[in-house]
Amino acid sequence: MEPLSSPLLTKTTMISPTPALSIAPAQVIRGVDRLAEAGEAIAAFGSRPVIVGGDRTLKLIQPHLQPIIETHQLKANWANYTPDCSESSLEKLQQICADHQGDLVIGVGGGKSLDIAKLLAYRTRVPIITIPTSGATCAAWTALSNIYTNEGAFLYDVGLAKCPDLLILDYSLIQTAPQRTLIAGIGDAIAKWYEASVSSGHSEETLIVAAVQQARVLRDILFQKSVAALSEPGSQTWREVVDATVLLAGAIGGLGGAQCRTVAAHAVHNGLTHLCATHKTLHGEKVAYGILVQLRLEEMLQGNQLAASARGQLLKFYSDIRLPQTLADLGLGNITLAQLRHGAEIACGEKSDIHRLPFKVCPESLMAAMVSTTVPVGAIKS
Repeated sequence: MEPLSSPLLTKTTMISPTPALSIAPAQVIRGVDRLAEAGEAIAAFGSRPVIVGGDRTLKLIQPHLQPIIETHQLKANWANYTPDCSESSLEKLQQICADHQGDLVIGVGGGKSLDIAKLLAYRTRVPIITIPTSGATCAAWTALSNIYTNEGAFLYDVGLAKCPDLLILDYSLIQTAPQRTLIAGIGDAIAKWYEASVSSGHSEETLIVAAVQQARVLRDILFQKSVAALSEPGSQTWREVVDATVLLAGAIGGLGGAQCRTVAAHAVHNGLTHLCATHKTLHGEKVAYGILVQLRLEEMLQGNQLAASARGQLLKFYSDIRLPQTLADLGLGNITLAQLRHGAEIACGEKSDIHRLPFKVCPESLMAAMVSTTVPVGAIKS
């Protein structure tokens, strides 16, 4: 046995600790009509929940949650997050939670509802349960919240200490959402491959390699199953696509962390949120367009023929499932040059994830890519 003063032991104890990992929710309940059966699981986390969502979502979810509240004698407070997933909304929710003596946060709805609910739970140090009502994002899974202005312009993201304590994925509930939300979720999820392969495809770290390869699998699943899924909501194939957009996309972010999470596609999304005309489009719709912009940048600035081929493949896929391909598709057909530059400058900001690309991108180059997402494949120069 080595003595306590062993150089080997001393050397080992001097190694700096690796960062803590937040890979997945502690528990995932999924299936048809599973929310109705989840009362005991919910009540195990607290007796005074604060239920966070938007107006329409709270009305939608109340008939599903009220029987659970009554059966388990919970004291619930229904809290609307307004005007957006912003710091001022968060302050109001923290006061509501304090006044109610809340010991549990339940987030219901889409990405912004779930993001602000997760951040509320993090700041008030109580458990968090997420119940997505659409397949539009992987926010129900992740240890991350995005913060916006009251007007809906992206500001920054916040890494959280852990993923949710419980995620309830009820396919029956998801199916009530407009089909457009799942299409947007497909756009958001498929970006994982195009961003992770660029930012982390060269990595030799085990978990990052796994995340990148899972992003490729996710892309292939969506290519193969999305059209069939959208044509038959509620089918087994549809459920598999929902699993891909909500669960697998989240798992990739958990394994790979920030290095696999976002590059140019999400940076373009962030810049576009500062243009009011895009606020009627969904997160995943802007991200999907951002993938085309990223590939166009690779074509223009690197002469990358693989990027050109990938863009051609995506354009056909987007046509098949009705994802936006151009600024006009995002409601920006009449955008001015000044507005376009404003969005591009934000997307190219000093701390932007666009700088994870292996080449320098300036606002002028980005603007050129943004207006040429549908040029014929092979037109390398702008």
